[in-house]
Amino acid sequence: MLTLSGAKSGAASAVRGRLFLFGWPLLAVIAFALAGCMPATTQVADADPADPSAKVARASYRSTVAPYTSLRPATPAPWRDRNDAVAPQPKQDR
Repeated sequence: MLTLSGAKSGAASAVRGRLFLFGWPLLAVIAFALAGCMPATTQVADADPADPSAKVARASYRSTVAPYTSLRPATPAPWRDRNDAVAPQPKQDR
């Protein structure tokens, strides 16, 4: 599939006289291939994972539903009072 899109891009760039249309997909494929070959290493602060006396962060627990409070069952208010509470006030000068 990449060969076909490269060929189409190359043919289009040859017609238009621009060579950069063929080069960027090929460079992107090469960059992704090389990025996949790079080792993902992280620097450990000279700690041995098998050392039982090594200092580690304390495990903590935070509930994801702790701030939740149930609002049901709620008694419905009369609709006329609720509507009047949010309605705009009539202007007195008219």
